[in-house]
Amino acid sequence: MSLIASDTFTIVVGLGKTGLACARFLARKGVCFSVVDSRNHPPGADELNAEFPSVELHCGDFDPEYLASASEIILSPGVAQSEPAIQKAVSEGVKLSGDIDLFCREVSAPIIAITGSNAKSTVTTLVGEMASKAGLDVGVCGNIGTPVLEMLDQPEKDLYVMELSSFQLETTNDLRAEVAVVLNVTPDHLDRYDSMQDYYKAKHRIFRGAKRVVVNKDDSLTMPLMPKGVEQTGFHLGKPDLKDFGLIVESEEVWLSFGLKKLLPVSAMRLRGSHNVANALAALALGRAASLPMEAMLDALKSFTGLRHRCEWVAEKFAVTYFNDSKGTNVGATVAALKGLGETLTGSNKIVLIAGGEGKGAEFGELDAPLSKYGRGLVFIGTDGQRLADSCGEIDKVFAEDMSQAVIEATGMAHPGDIVLLSPACASFDMFSGFPARGEAFVQAVESL
Repeated sequence: MSLIASDTFTIVVGLGKTGLACARFLARKGVCFSVVDSRNHPPGADELNAEFPSVELHCGDFDPEYLASASEIILSPGVAQSEPAIQKAVSEGVKLSGDIDLFCREVSAPIIAITGSNAKSTVTTLVGEMASKAGLDVGVCGNIGTPVLEMLDQPEKDLYVMELSSFQLETTNDLRAEVAVVLNVTPDHLDRYDSMQDYYKAKHRIFRGAKRVVVNKDDSLTMPLMPKGVEQTGFHLGKPDLKDFGLIVESEEVWLSFGLKKLLPVSAMRLRGSHNVANALAALALGRAASLPMEAMLDALKSFTGLRHRCEWVAEKFAVTYFNDSKGTNVGATVAALKGLGETLTGSNKIVLIAGGEGKGAEFGELDAPLSKYGRGLVFIGTDGQRLADSCGEIDKVFAEDMSQAVIEATGMAHPGDIVLLSPACASFDMFSGFPARGEAFVQAVESL
């Protein structure tokens, strides 16, 4: 394999959707580049060869010497920086970037940047709806589905609302967001990170160069160390301070509030559960920091129904209500769903939880307390389902081979007025192509009852 002069050459590491978008961007900019992928037949290879037949694609084990020959490596989020060949390249002075940095070099419009272990997609979508209601031409992009570089195929927007994963943030150096937030930090992706500290550090890269920040005052791990003079706005599920968002209770009505000013009764929102109240407060804080008009933000809150596979109401059958939270792929998300829906229960009603899958190295002990409080039973599935069940104490448990059986077992456990909740606390790839396929399987199983 020939080496190329290091002052002129870029290597895209990792193909797939993001890598292909990076290749198209570099080709438009006239940059000399190649692509490498550790997989023998990576997704996007046929498209790359068809569009750029002269671009070299190297598949298989990474060649450390070849990667070290580049002037810059554009690393796809699915490839860990800890790969020895990547580490060697960095140690020899190769610049490491990602698609977010490429995007930020090209746009001048302000960016609202959002990360967190949970609720990223909900808050990102909601802020995008708020900006649209305000009449802005807004681009909602990033980890939420549209690769940021594809946004460059359109005229520049008035505002970009960007969901960012910890994997993307690892290679993001020049974000300089107008407003940035870490919504929450709970254990996740510990199969990739050596410790919670490393995961936390990756999340907090979002604050680099931010002009304003939003913090979750119910989660100390979201609070950044920022220079004096950087404006901070807080939100939490208690009574707000004068310059923060929170809740005011008056005549048995709970209000979303900013300081002493009541903004909207929680009952006027279509979203349900305390976790979604926190999401609404976070979105309001972000929008206000970005100077969105309050009236437009409240209009968006009243009409927003939530996302597919995120505590999504599916059906009511046999006086049991079914919710699809397939996007709950870590323990923190499932704890939030259990608490958020559990607080809506009345009388002796409970939740039957369907959970399990690929645990990503997580511990499941945090599920025990909310299950003990709100749970009637647990149906566990997938590779780490038994380990999850063993972490939960005195609650009825049963194993299911597939989603259809899981829904039947859960329905058998449930009493009239109960909730059956799919919130797996795990990734889905042991049984499904992704969390959307898992959620669809749940919906189909419910519809088949």
